[in-house]
Amino acid sequence: MEKKDKAIVLLKKKRYQEQLLKNTDGQLENLEKMVDEIEFAQIEMKVVEGLKVGNESLKKMHEIMSLEDVEKIMDETREGIEYQNEIDSLLSGGLTDEDEEAILEELNEITAAEEAASVPVLPEVPTDELPEIEREKKREKNRQAEMVPAS
Repeated sequence: MEKKDKAIVLLKKKRYQEQLLKNTDGQLENLEKMVDEIEFAQIEMKVVEGLKVGNESLKKMHEIMSLEDVEKIMDETREGIEYQNEIDSLLSGGLTDEDEEAILEELNEITAAEEAASVPVLPEVPTDELPEIEREKKREKNRQAEMVPAS
């Protein structure tokens, strides 16, 4: 009976130890989850702080530059572009049709000269078979002639 009692006590102790390990593993998992959540919360805090800084910077920029200033700058830019377009049209309008044809002809001559200069003269490619290849073909024909067809 003593052996049976000892065995029961040992099995109870084993089961208690297993339960204790299981509980400890569960607690460790909870701690790991908590650490992950804390790290994520810290990242979220940094993002929120970054957004706050960005908003403050935008507010300062808006204080420096008003909507009226931006509209004024855009109008000035538009006027400058229109003025430049007028200058361009006056300058380009000074050429006659003959001048434009002469310019196009000169451009065609220049591009034709560049194309002719860029194409190198290459030597003729020989069309004769190489001697080694001819020897190899003769050997192959001799091998095929020596083979006896299966009957």
